[in-house]
Amino acid sequence: MIEIPDLAAGGLAAGTLSAFVLAGGLLSSRRRGARQQEEIAGLRSQVDAARAETGGLSRAYAAEVSHLAQRRVPAEATRAAHPHVQVPGPLHPDLAGTELGAGLDGVLDGVAAAVAQERKRVDAAARAGMRGATREIQAGLYRLQDQLRGLQQRYDDPELAQTLFALDHENEQSLRRAQVTAVVCGAWVGLAREESHLVDAVTGGQSRLVGYHRVRVHNHLETGTALVSHAVEPVAIIVAELLDNALRHSAPDTEVVVNLERAHHGVSVTIDDAGVGMSPDERAYAQRMVAGTEPILLSELGDPPRMGLAAIGQLTRQFDLSVDLSSPSPYGGVRAVLLVKNHLLSRIDPARRPPAAAAPRSTRTAAEPPAPQAAEPFAPEPVAAYDTGAITHEPAPDGDALPQRRRRARAALPAETTAAPARTPEESAAALGALQSGTAAARSAAPTEGNEPR
Repeated sequence: MIEIPDLAAGGLAAGTLSAFVLAGGLLSSRRRGARQQEEIAGLRSQVDAARAETGGLSRAYAAEVSHLAQRRVPAEATRAAHPHVQVPGPLHPDLAGTELGAGLDGVLDGVAAAVAQERKRVDAAARAGMRGATREIQAGLYRLQDQLRGLQQRYDDPELAQTLFALDHENEQSLRRAQVTAVVCGAWVGLAREESHLVDAVTGGQSRLVGYHRVRVHNHLETGTALVSHAVEPVAIIVAELLDNALRHSAPDTEVVVNLERAHHGVSVTIDDAGVGMSPDERAYAQRMVAGTEPILLSELGDPPRMGLAAIGQLTRQFDLSVDLSSPSPYGGVRAVLLVKNHLLSRIDPARRPPAAAAPRSTRTAAEPPAPQAAEPFAPEPVAAYDTGAITHEPAPDGDALPQRRRRARAALPAETTAAPARTPEESAAALGALQSGTAAARSAAPTEGNEPR
């Protein structure tokens, strides 16, 4: 039988043990709670840090996008017209190679492509409008030219004739500028000519210029060297523009020297002036313009637009010609070399169709006696002329006046035909009138615009 003291002692012992167990569990629970609090605090710190980082990134991205819209996109659009403009990079260089950096660069590429396409569209519209305007101007100038030349043949008064010659030469300047503008805008050259002596095409370009008397042409080609029909007018235009640049950028008391020489791949027309020359940047720009390897927009020609070099580039591309401006002239100015390739060359029998009377004679035949020619009242130094069929350009005795147009002297006929009776003045006038009528009809029928040559 258990006694009460023993039972009480056992209960106390059990209660004490339970208390110790309960205290241990409570302590363990408190420790777990403390660890959980620490973990929660750490997580909160990480969340706060992540929020702060996300906010910083958002602000950085917003700043980058703002920089793209305000600085980089306008600079990219401006560079389309001005290649020297520098496009700023991103605000954060470490974006390079990231997905965000690639996206920003893609925006710039899209802007550049869209601007380039729009510039081409606007340029095409401007060219079309200018082609229409120049077509009308050219037609009017050709009609005026025919009227002036008709008056020159109708009246013999010296003062009136000189005035008509001056007006005709001024009209020729306007016609040349309209023709160059039309060529730059993609129109056809405007005239279709028959095969012609190359020296006549060169001197024809010379005769279209103010200051033509300052040009000295040295013909070192074999007599009869000619151009195929579709290359005559392009060569004349190119020579006129190269000579115009040489005359404008050299002193009025200096000469421009032109040499026609045979080359392995064709014929070279070398133009040297004693002008101010060009800087390396100017020379590179001019060479790019005349090379014709890439299209030139009207907006790239300056203000006022410089059409001459652009027209040369159009013609070199269309007719497989070559112009080089990379070498300085030995006289200190600019050297321009036009290469006419062999497939554009032909030959004309000089006995049956001699060059224009005022064209410089070939140095290759200098030792041969010149063919007798009809006497002229004056014998001024000849200046190059374009073979117009019955009329040539010659300088007045003072060397500074505008070209005087005279009937071209004919070479002596063979012995068995020299006794033929001379024409009466009426017959000569009728023949000349018929020739002018045919020339006018051919000019009116020639297209002023068309497709590129095949």
